[in-house]
Amino acid sequence: MKNEKIKVLLVEDELTLSMIIKDTLDEEGFDVIQAEDGNKGLKLFFENKPDILVADVMMPHMDGFEMVEKIRKADKTTPILFLTARSAIKDVVSGFELGASDYLKKPFNMQELIIRIKSLVNRAYVERQEKPKERFEIGTYTFDPITQKLICAGTEQELSHRESEILKRLCINRNEVVNTQNILLELWGDDSFFNTKSLHVFITKLRHKLSEDAHIRIVNVRGIGYKLVVE
Repeated sequence: MKNEKIKVLLVEDELTLSMIIKDTLDEEGFDVIQAEDGNKGLKLFFENKPDILVADVMMPHMDGFEMVEKIRKADKTTPILFLTARSAIKDVVSGFELGASDYLKKPFNMQELIIRIKSLVNRAYVERQEKPKERFEIGTYTFDPITQKLICAGTEQELSHRESEILKRLCINRNEVVNTQNILLELWGDDSFFNTKSLHVFITKLRHKLSEDAHIRIVNVRGIGYKLVVE
């Protein structure tokens, strides 16, 4: 990561928690900008161009999901970390589909928050330094990991950031098994049972989006990982 302060936009409506997070991050050398709802968070995001957005989900005026959905229409690369008390698989998957990079369940340890912020920002920095990824031909589909689009017979499907990152790994290792643990550690940060279930949901969604070509399969190699097979 570049040798500069990491600029964090913190969008949290619980004032006490917001101040605790800000004070902790300030002491660690971060540059923290605060907003107390999604409307202000959206405005400050485009005004300040932060290195990372840390946002609550349940907020007044505009919730975190709606705010992130609007941000991702213009910015697909800035890391977004959700802070949430909602831990149902469907809620977490919804956040990832909208473009979240990670989530942290309340209550959380401040040191874990710091580690996740640094990890996400460093990963985004490395990805920006890499050469643009080529398009992948998958049977009758074309997959562009830059625009996050899957194209078949002139019809485009826009993938979420998480779907795109999973499919990219499967394409790079076509016809070879991609270890589940590796995917989870790279994209989720840990390989817990909860995140494993979340990954399975995304694999199911990708299977559906690739279903127009019967020669394409995403195979579950039990206990090991997943394999993209193109016959």
